[in-house]
Amino acid sequence: MINQADTKEMVVGIRSIGTYIPEGVRNSEYISKHSGIPEEVIRKKFGIKQVRRAKPDETVSGMGAMAAKDALGDIDPLSIDLVVYCGSEYKDYYLFNCAAKIQDLIGAKNAISFEIHSLCSAGVYSLSIIKSMMLADKSLNRAIIVSSSKEGDLINYSDIESRFMFNFGDGASAVLLEKNYRRNIILQSHMISDGRFANDVMVKGVGCVNFANFDEMDSKDKYLCVRDLKSMKEKLDPITFDNFVQVIHKALEKSGYDFYDVGYLAPIFMKRSMLVNLLEKFELTEENTFLLEDYGHCQSADCYISLKEGERLGRLKDGNLVVLVSAGTGYTWSSTVIKWGDV
Repeated sequence: MINQADTKEMVVGIRSIGTYIPEGVRNSEYISKHSGIPEEVIRKKFGIKQVRRAKPDETVSGMGAMAAKDALGDIDPLSIDLVVYCGSEYKDYYLFNCAAKIQDLIGAKNAISFEIHSLCSAGVYSLSIIKSMMLADKSLNRAIIVSSSKEGDLINYSDIESRFMFNFGDGASAVLLEKNYRRNIILQSHMISDGRFANDVMVKGVGCVNFANFDEMDSKDKYLCVRDLKSMKEKLDPITFDNFVQVIHKALEKSGYDFYDVGYLAPIFMKRSMLVNLLEKFELTEENTFLLEDYGHCQSADCYISLKEGERLGRLKDGNLVVLVSAGTGYTWSSTVIKWGDV
């Protein structure tokens, strides 16, 4: 099989990655105190040392714009043709165009902008969507994909049924893509969707289903909640690990590679035990990834924080075949393969 990265066809590469990490934190002690769960369980079972917490005046669009500016560096924002927001659907305002706001904040006046949403898997799969657009449209040469999240606002630590979301943290990332930039080449992606989970996680108090009763809504309905944790776990636990493995295998197969070719894994936040099991499937160790236990789960930004930290630590090297893997409630699992370094 021919590896796509080794051909001379037109490609799209990642020119740079930017992040914005808030200074504030909620550590395991804080989460334990407000949830009633022992701190040792928070640290060991949940895999949380701390999560990042944005200030009240730090907005989703503002953090996204800071990450975008970090990715741009010295590049003229007027050279950007496309700004895409693929982060949290909890934005500055309800029914708000976050992509357009970020476009304005970074001065990308010549760009078009729009949004992609698939909860926490959107950041990974957006690479496939935007790459395809850039290859099909001669006018799109540079694009910036932005993910930002302030879902820490929506976590109710007293709601034990929603405990799998206690790892949610705040932060943002941005990825600058360039056509025919022959480094960090985006290869193929794959996604698995299972709509049985669509109604399992939500903020009940906002939306057309409950609009007529909006004024009578309980305050707890302003937070993310799990409708029926037992039911969700019964459906999710038997399939989630296998779906992570399958979605990676399919993305690798589409790209012309196999599992033993992988050199770096950039995952969504997951507890150490699951991540170690996933690494072992691909004959990797913790030196081939980055644990997000000091960041928390920053929605679609996770994988890009992992890439940037992995490169900083020398774990992500030129020549590595990189796999990004994520999952989002709803439920979707997605993976994208990147050939890192010069091609």
